[in-house]
Amino acid sequence: MDPTDHADAHRLPVRIYYEDTDFSGFVYHASYLRFMERGRTELLRALAGDQSDMHAEGAGLVFVVRKMSLDFLKPARMDDWIDVLTWSSALRGASMHLAQEVRRSEELLVRAEVVVACVKNGRAIRLPDALRRALAPPQRGEETDP
Repeated sequence: MDPTDHADAHRLPVRIYYEDTDFSGFVYHASYLRFMERGRTELLRALAGDQSDMHAEGAGLVFVVRKMSLDFLKPARMDDWIDVLTWSSALRGASMHLAQEVRRSEELLVRAEVVVACVKNGRAIRLPDALRRALAPPQRGEETDP
């Protein structure tokens, strides 16, 4: 998939450091989880503010990863610059479905599908309307501003 297919995706640049790699010099698989968590956090921050504010204002509202599917295609290496792209693919009652890609320039390295549940007091609750509006993926055929 061409990265321009998701012009609405949030982009987080990340430099790969020694601590992100394993003995082979490639990025350790679990490091991608951290990079993608940062990407999801920055997407939410850009659209709805800090999660800590949402937690405080929502009297305990938190987001938890319920499901994640990863496809590791190519490795990143120490000193690479990668981009973590994150966008909303679907919204359900109490969950948001996010798509993520890790790219080195135009090269796709890792692809992920993530289901994040909205939880309060240990129970799933409906996504807040303001967040739902901010995360709503563009409808097919819908015009978006350039």
